[in-house]
Amino acid sequence: MKKVLSFIFFIVLLTGQTVHAENIKIGVVDLLKALNESDSGKKAKTDLEFLIKLKQSSLEEKSKAAEKLKADLDKQSSVLSSEARKSKEEELDRLVRELQRLASDSQTEVKKKENDYTIEIIKELRVVIEKVGNEEGYTMIIENADGIILFSKKEIDLTDVILKKYNASKAKDKK
Repeated sequence: MKKVLSFIFFIVLLTGQTVHAENIKIGVVDLLKALNESDSGKKAKTDLEFLIKLKQSSLEEKSKAAEKLKADLDKQSSVLSSEARKSKEEELDRLVRELQRLASDSQTEVKKKENDYTIEIIKELRVVIEKVGNEEGYTMIIENADGIILFSKKEIDLTDVILKKYNASKAKDKK
């Protein structure tokens, strides 16, 4: 008898099934798709593109100033005294360093902003997912991240449902 119970326990562990397997309801959500296709995600993308263009125009201004200074230095190098040439070269070096720092700072700011948007939207999506899970009696909702779930039926994909409910909740919040 003890061997039979051990064998049954082993089979249950091996298959991962429980006695109430017919009551299990599983859903799948592609968070990346929901993030990118949600109204908030599209707005965040637009905001980031605007920020990037703003930073690029600032970088282009500094770059043009550095190029102009270099061109002036090249033209005047033969007539400038060594002290004046050294002063212009130092100014050019300072401008180049400033340009590099500005580029690095801009890149960091854009990445931080993108991360902030992503974290906020995913947090809001998780609230909607939890609500749908509770209301519709899901046992588990799994993220369908690329390469993690090898197969799932299209019927259990809740991404579009979550997107609609999320967009509706955000539209309701704006009113």
